[in-house]
Amino acid sequence: MSAGTSQIRILVVDDHPVVRNGIADLVRIQPDMILAGEASDGREAIQQFRTHHPDVTLMDLQMPEMNGLDALIAIRNEFPGAKVIVLTTYTGDVQITRALRAGAQAYLLKNTLHKELLETIRAVNAGKKALSPEASYEIATHATDDTLTPAEISVLRLIAAGNANKRIADELSITEETVKSRVKCILSKLGANDRTHAVTIGLKRGIIEL
Repeated sequence: MSAGTSQIRILVVDDHPVVRNGIADLVRIQPDMILAGEASDGREAIQQFRTHHPDVTLMDLQMPEMNGLDALIAIRNEFPGAKVIVLTTYTGDVQITRALRAGAQAYLLKNTLHKELLETIRAVNAGKKALSPEASYEIATHATDDTLTPAEISVLRLIAAGNANKRIADELSITEETVKSRVKCILSKLGANDRTHAVTIGLKRGIIEL
């Protein structure tokens, strides 16, 4: 296939040069794809998108300066038709759902790139959506779980930071009894044995970040 409008123009966004180079090398040997640009953080991704208007953007989530989710939201706000594939090592169902709600067309894990990436790019370019099997499994596993309220997430985040109930109460301007009540709800909803276990689950599922 000759270079031109028939090729899928791709923007690769990842803070690790090795990952970017690996994807770039994979893309370059595809007759129906061309590398339009690269970026190492969310802010650069927005600038590169404005410059190159790629057909498909491959977006990492965890990056310095601006993370991939914020960059995804900004790009989709400015360019509602933007097609973005999230590439990450994180399988938390809450994080996956957050990315899809922000407008991502696909969510892939980096350890499956060589098997799934190229066909997913073609599918997303054609207007389809896709999830890696691991991502689908995580969403299905927690589909019927009770979600934490914003107030409960605030408490869990402060627990993760090592705060005792009194400090949490002071930080949130609530009583210690309210904190204890929210902690009880958090443990129940997450199926956690204790506060430490709740934090571990919260981090794994992408409910909170350190």
